[in-house]
Amino acid sequence: MKKVSFAEFGGPDVLRVLDVDEPHAGPGLIRIAVRAAGVNPVDWRIREGQVLGAHPTVLPAGVGQDAAGVVDEVGEGVDGVEIGDRVFGEGSSTYAEFAVLSAWARMPDGLTFEEAAGYPSVVETALRVIREVGVRPGQTLLVSGASGGVGSAVLQIARERGITVIGTAGAANQDYLRSLGALATTYDEGWAGRVRQLGTIDAALDLAGSGVIRELVELTGDPRKVVTIADLDAPALGVRFSGAAGSVPDALAEAAGLISRGKLHIPVEKSYTLAEAAVAHADSQAGHTRGRRVVIV
Repeated sequence: MKKVSFAEFGGPDVLRVLDVDEPHAGPGLIRIAVRAAGVNPVDWRIREGQVLGAHPTVLPAGVGQDAAGVVDEVGEGVDGVEIGDRVFGEGSSTYAEFAVLSAWARMPDGLTFEEAAGYPSVVETALRVIREVGVRPGQTLLVSGASGGVGSAVLQIARERGITVIGTAGAANQDYLRSLGALATTYDEGWAGRVRQLGTIDAALDLAGSGVIRELVELTGDPRKVVTIADLDAPALGVRFSGAAGSVPDALAEAAGLISRGKLHIPVEKSYTLAEAAVAHADSQAGHTRGRRVVIV
């Protein structure tokens, strides 16, 4: 099968499409014929060799953790899923024609593979950081870097829970944030003052790693009310770096429910082929994403 891999840490140019042996589903796992794989910032952070608190990367390594496709192998001890089922979930080396998943859920009706591939890690991360930052119904949450996949999910999930959300993003994405129910402002000069004019901030999330941790702490008045998924230096200021996944199966089930009820929709901004994986990573690193990027297999 064809699979995107890298043999050394570095920029997008280290990615190669290789012909390799197919993986197989061990106990408690399933294998899918991949139709689409989600592109996440963690993918290129791992490719660069960043230490994210997960298991060390052993080279050569595959790329990707999110995928949607059709089940074609069911491992020992797995119940509730059959060959031929359409599922989305998390696994390893998902930029490939076949991938093994460790967590999955049936795709909601009406969702394409391309759309479904953009949800797993994004929704798990959104649910996790909302929980970790401790924001409650009736309070106001500030989301820095709000137009990407995780931000799109956070805005919708928080609003569904009765939380007021203020989001920062580029000028081109202001209407997009408002369409998701957020109060919006740009992140250029004077952004913190504009946020203060929009409301009193009870908690804040940094989703972009754009050097705003000090301002987020000032706006909330307490580093314990700030969580980042993108700034590895934040713990030096007393801010939690959230990099470890929570309960992925529960997150997938909640995502499926929200999607089915029309409460969660994350658009796919751009799709790529396996051969364009390096371009996908370069685009992801450049930021300014509205929604999700996916690799089509």
